[in-house]
Amino acid sequence: MAKIVNEFKTFIMRGNVMDMAVGVIIGSAFTSIVNSLVNDIIMPVITLITGRINFSDLMISLDGNTYPTLDAAQQAGTSVIAYGNFIQLVVQFLLTAFVIFMVIKGINKLHKPAPAPEVTVKTCPYCKSEIHKDAVKCPHCASEL
Repeated sequence: MAKIVNEFKTFIMRGNVMDMAVGVIIGSAFTSIVNSLVNDIIMPVITLITGRINFSDLMISLDGNTYPTLDAAQQAGTSVIAYGNFIQLVVQFLLTAFVIFMVIKGINKLHKPAPAPEVTVKTCPYCKSEIHKDAVKCPHCASEL
């Protein structure tokens, strides 16, 4: 039993498990921010642009009657195909994906690539040994470069 506990402790304390845990926590916090941006800022603008249409109330009533809202149809006990909810969720998904894309793109611009290491050696064309880049004669085979 002690061996299993020690193995489990070793597993949990590995760097990649801890990194994953931190990633999940930050991811859930980031999800709240993105959802708020989409639902509280972008979707109201979309609703205004589309003439205040409420996608979530678009439906097909299967009993043949007409209902003003999805809630009214559901309260009447009618089966409905609520295609408006599907449209709403697709739009929210696309907006969320676009917002995440833009955030990641902005973060990537902030990260400057590491400068390439300066080349200090070259390979002798005759003996294939590594020599200083400014050498004019190979110290290994005495060839003129």
